[in-house]
Amino acid sequence: MAGPISSGAGVTATHNPGTRYGPALALLASLFFMWGFITVINNTLLPHLRSVFELSYTQTTLIESVWFIAYFVASIPSAKLIERVGYQKSLVIGLLIMAAGALGMTVAASIPSYGVTLVMLFVIASGITLLQVAANPYVAIVGKPETASSRLNLVQAMNSAGTMLAPLFGAYLILGRSKGGTAQGDVVLTQAERLADAQSVILPYVIVAAVLAVLAIVIARFPLPAMGNATQRHNKEERKKHSLWNHRNLVFGIPAIFIYLIAEIGVANLFVNFVSQPDIANLTHEQAGRYLTFLWGGMMVGRFAGSAIMQKFDAGHVLAAFSVGAFVVMLVTVFTTGPVAMWSLILVGLFHSIMFPTIFTLGIKGLGPLTEEGSGLLIMAIAGGALVVVQGWLADHYGLQTSFLLTAICELYILFYALWGSKTTNALPDQQVAAE
Repeated sequence: MAGPISSGAGVTATHNPGTRYGPALALLASLFFMWGFITVINNTLLPHLRSVFELSYTQTTLIESVWFIAYFVASIPSAKLIERVGYQKSLVIGLLIMAAGALGMTVAASIPSYGVTLVMLFVIASGITLLQVAANPYVAIVGKPETASSRLNLVQAMNSAGTMLAPLFGAYLILGRSKGGTAQGDVVLTQAERLADAQSVILPYVIVAAVLAVLAIVIARFPLPAMGNATQRHNKEERKKHSLWNHRNLVFGIPAIFIYLIAEIGVANLFVNFVSQPDIANLTHEQAGRYLTFLWGGMMVGRFAGSAIMQKFDAGHVLAAFSVGAFVVMLVTVFTTGPVAMWSLILVGLFHSIMFPTIFTLGIKGLGPLTEEGSGLLIMAIAGGALVVVQGWLADHYGLQTSFLLTAICELYILFYALWGSKTTNALPDQQVAAE
């Protein structure tokens, strides 16, 4: 009989060798797909809202800032909710919150209202935060502990699949059905055209809400394996003996995640507007939205390639090489024009691909019983995406192309972290698997 098992994330469960975890893992992978999909819809939604509400780049990127502020605001309440009602109910609640926000987006489109749009996107992002806090540790323990990394990589690949397909969905159902999305370059819309364009958002968000509601019903009725907490008290007592701030790799890893998110989100959110410019690719927003698929597809390919490369080379060295590559292509983006600038910006997706998971892994290395708290701080650092508004301000005052110098600067911090900041100090032994 198996005893309590403690995962690397600080979550515990009782593993039963006779239990089939494949169906549960497949269902949970669909959650990773959906929140990746919904998050990246924003990349096509932002240029659409910019023309509908006649927004500046600062106001446009503020939309994404509100999205990532939700990660910071909702993460601790999410953890408390999970402790109170359990993981399965929390997954259902998270999906229903997202569905409510999606329906709220249809209300915002009907009015139309920039303020209501911000509120509804915050609601959707709060639901995704709850799913993130609940699903990540759950996936780590659904099955044999020795294959936890394999399972996490699998669901992350599904997340990448969602991010790759979302631009096609958004380009076809949002940009492709709107006057602003099919016009060449920036266009000034009449009041009637802006109202019609705003309402083009209704159908895609009704579809999203329906899928989320169905998924919530399926998860509510699905017999997910129960998670235990037999070793939780021991872990809490053990953690009191150590300090997170004695670990250099975590201390510098938190700002590394924060800064990386500024770079990733800035590129994705301003991509459509950038490549649509006459001196870059001179595309409509709909056409540019389709090219966004290559950016996210590069991230998916890069994750598979990076995983194979790290089997033979040190993760920190691989991260350093990718950060140098990202820095170079961002300089090409800033100082060239035409297709070269467009494809260099697309190529940065390939170099960004391994950054988040690699920084995260290096950040929690050697934390031992402090792994759970360290992981929580790194997840909260995702709120760094909210500072994409800084790039919006730079675009308004110095030009959209020049604003990508901020991305290049972010890559330099990742290089610093890879070469020095990620080195472990005061490493603790990993948590052990306990069994009778």
